[in-house]
Amino acid sequence: MFYYVLKYVLLGPLLRLLFRPRIEGLEHVPETGAAIVAGNHLSFSDHFLMPAILKRRITFLAKAEYFTGPGIRGRLTAAFFRSAGQIPVDRSGKEAGQAAIREGVGVLSKGELLGIYPEGTRSHDGRLYKGKVGVAAMALKAGVPVVPCAMIGTFEAQPPGQVLPNLHPVRIRFGKPLEFSRYAGMEHEKVVLRAITDEIMYAILELSDQEYVDRYAAVVKAEETAAKAAKPEETGGSSRKFPRLPLS
Repeated sequence: MFYYVLKYVLLGPLLRLLFRPRIEGLEHVPETGAAIVAGNHLSFSDHFLMPAILKRRITFLAKAEYFTGPGIRGRLTAAFFRSAGQIPVDRSGKEAGQAAIREGVGVLSKGELLGIYPEGTRSHDGRLYKGKVGVAAMALKAGVPVVPCAMIGTFEAQPPGQVLPNLHPVRIRFGKPLEFSRYAGMEHEKVVLRAITDEIMYAILELSDQEYVDRYAAVVKAEETAAKAAKPEETGGSSRKFPRLPLS
């Protein structure tokens, strides 16, 4: 119930008024049945803008830190995410990743929409980073399509670390659903999971037109933080063009 109060009464109308998001390709999101919506992740506001414009309810796998923060702010944040039906995900290791996959498949088994950010964390510099294979494992286990999504302008609207968003135009693009039934029964094959994930990330890249970095965002972020601590004038991270992959 709280989800719909937020969407239609409290938060949704306010977000639409402030950002006036331009929506493209909404017809690609299935009106019924289970599906994964996989998007880039540029801002904290992504969690609210996408659900606000979708006709259907969508459940996100949210990082566990949103549910375990200290103090009054932490408790309020945890209560908000729980009330909105979001699922906490522990990102600390392999077993935690398997638990997240089980949770995601559970949502899909009910015929619902599941929202995933394959990068695993927000982009700290606006670039698109290498995707983690959990999204591929969920798609194969549940036998559902993946709808690529690109959030454009949310990095400028609310950069990392900024609490109050700026008034900046936002565009949300949905691409055609990607089907992976040809890989049915191969959810334990690492090469297959990597190929599917790269195909999904390439579809997101085509929608977002970001610069692509073929490394995990968390690794690059940690390296840059360490480099700045040792030599504040230096920064790290390299990029390359994403290879064109077949989408069928």
